[in-house]
This record gives sequence, structure tokens and C-alpha cells, in this order.
Amino acid sequence: MNTLRLTLRQLQIFVAVARSGTTTAASAEIALSQSATSSAVNELERLLSLRLFDRAGKRLLLNDNGRALLPRALALLDGAAGIELMSRDGSAQAQSLRIGASTTIGNYVLPRLLARFVAAQPGHASAWRSKVVIGNTAAICDAVAAFELDVGLIEGPCHQAALAVTPWHQDEMVVVTSPDSAWARMSLAGERVPMRTLREGVWLVRELGSGTREATDQSLLPHLRSYRRSIELGSSEAIKHAAEAGMGVACLSSWVVSDALEAGRLCRIATTLPRQLRQSHLVVHRDKQPTASLLAFVDQVSGAEKTAP
Repeated sequence: MNTLRLTLRQLQIFVAVARSGTTTAASAEIALSQSATSSAVNELERLLSLRLFDRAGKRLLLNDNGRALLPRALALLDGAAGIELMSRDGSAQAQSLRIGASTTIGNYVLPRLLARFVAAQPGHASAWRSKVVIGNTAAICDAVAAFELDVGLIEGPCHQAALAVTPWHQDEMVVVTSPDSAWARMSLAGERVPMRTLREGVWLVRELGSGTREATDQSLLPHLRSYRRSIELGSSEAIKHAAEAGMGVACLSSWVVSDALEAGRLCRIATTLPRQLRQSHLVVHRDKQPTASLLAFVDQVSGAEKTAP
């Protein structure tokens, strides 16, 4: 058997430098002196007989070799962290999970999924320790790719080649506005709002990088051509309340607006747009070593694919 020359500490230092771009910033993150951090990087490059960084003054920028090493180093460090947790508390390791969800799923779907999942565990997961992160689709994919999260549930497409993407559930995107608006009165009277009128409306939209924004852009812009007038808000909940207040028209997930539609605070307007369905996905890193807890969670979520959460 060949003797391993690399250490996990060297890889940890490499990742810290890759993320921060300087040995000074990395040394603060990993509680090591700047000179020791710099020496560790040089030693790693010597052991591999590869340059991992391009030097630009005090900046260290990943080159092709460094970019190839980074995901492998992250995978090894993630696996080592799992081993350490298992050695401290095997039941905790089996019941620990770091879950990411894009905003709509995180706010409206994931709580019910988690409640079912924990209730189905032996002893109702007496050692359960979990972390849930909610962000836009791009942020969740970045965190799963960096092994900061074990699994992600996202509403938009994934653009990370390092992630395995599984189609999960579809939800319908619906166009809504205040029940006091002229468009709502047209819809209640059985009329469809024509495209030329839709183009003149004030559209309430999410920020770029959001799965909701990507879905609405793909569904609406081929017909609207552009948002001639728009207001960008940072969450679907904010958009819903803005629409209720009569600020404009929105295209949101049925998960988000179902309560407001039932209560009469919003009105679904009839348009000439085709029906808009959005595909959600489950993402994990291709190099992730799955725990029993992760496998059980993925199995349950996959089983819920054809049913409303």
C-alpha cells in the first residue's frame, strides 16, 4: 500500500486560501499564523508537483490545477467531518442533516416534509440535529456544491455541474392581483385580460437568481417581451402583500397564494397566457457520501414527487 503524503489539514488550509484569496485572511479563519499558512500551501504544491494558485501580488488565485482539486478537497473534508461526528455520537450522525431550500419551498413546503420525516424516524429521532437554510436557488446550489449543505430543494434550474439533479414536484404559477383592480373585475365578469393590457401592467417580480424569477421570466417574457414597468422585491411573501395592496400584478406559485385566494385578498386573473407549471428539483453533490439520514430524507422526498406536499 502506498503511503499517503497529504494530510486533511493541508487540504483544509488549501480550501481556506482558495475561498479567501489570501493567506492572511485564510490564517484568521483556520487559527494559524500567516507564515504557517503560506508554508502549508507551498508544501502542498511541492508534494503534488503542481502549482495550484496564480500569484498576483498578495492575492492567490486558483489556476486550472487548483480548480480541479477544490471539489475533491471539499468532498474529502466533508467525509472526514462525518467520521468525526460518528465517532463522537453515532446516533447523532445518523440523524443529522443540513437541508437547503429555495424560498418558496422553504417557507411553504419544507416544514410539512420535515414534520413527516422526523415523525417517521425510529423513536421520533431522539437525537435529531438539523440545520435548514433558506435562500434563492442560486445560493442553495452554491452551498450544496461547496458541501456546506447535504441536500437542496430548489424551484429553478440548477447550473452547477457538480450536482446531481433529480426532478421532484411541479407547482402551478398563477397570475394574481388585488380584487379591487380593473383586471380582477374583468376576470370576475368572465373576460380574459388581453396581452396588450398585460404588457402595460406594473409587474411585481423577484430578484435575479431566484427560482421564482427564472420561472416567471421563462413563462412571461416570450409573451410580454419585457417588463415595461416593474417593482423588484426580495421575497415571494413581500410580492404577495404588495399585490394585495394593489401595487401591481404578480405571477407566483400556487403554494404561496392559495391562502390569500381562499380568503379573497387576491384574485386570480384570466389571461391568454398558457398554463404555467414549474418543475422543482432535489440536488445533492455527486461526490457526497450519503448518511442513513440523507438517504431516508431523499427517499421520502422522492416518494412525495407525485403528490402535493
